[in-house]
Amino acid sequence: MKKIILVAILATLATGCSQRVIDYTVGSTKNVNLNGGEFIEGERVEGDDTKPIILFPLGIPSIKEATDNAIETDKCAVGLNNIVADFEFFSFLVGFQKYKVEGNLLIDRSQPGCEDWTK
Repeated sequence: MKKIILVAILATLATGCSQRVIDYTVGSTKNVNLNGGEFIEGERVEGDDTKPIILFPLGIPSIKEATDNAIETDKCAVGLNNIVADFEFFSFLVGFQKYKVEGNLLIDRSQPGCEDWTK
C-alpha cells in the first residue's frame, strides 16, 4: 500500500505537457505598414519565453515576448507568417513553463538598410 501511495505522489509531482496554442497565417507584435512594404519571406525561426518552476512558478511566460524574440532574430523582419505557437510545461519539484513561437520571417525590404536583403 505504501508503494502505491508513493507512486501516486511521484506521478502527481512529475507532470508535463505540450499544447498547441496558436496556428496563424500572418502575425506581428510590431507596427507594420502593409501598404508601402516590399515584403519577402525569410527563413524559419523560433523564439521562446521560459520561466522556471522551483516548487512553484517563478513567473508567467508571455506569448508576446516569445513572438518578439522570434521576429528580432533579423533586423529587417517586421512579422512572421505560417506561425505555430505551443505552450510547454514540465515540473518535478523543479521545472519550467514556456511559450515557443515558430514561423517564417516576414522581411520588409523598404526599411532603411534592408534594400539589399536576400535569403
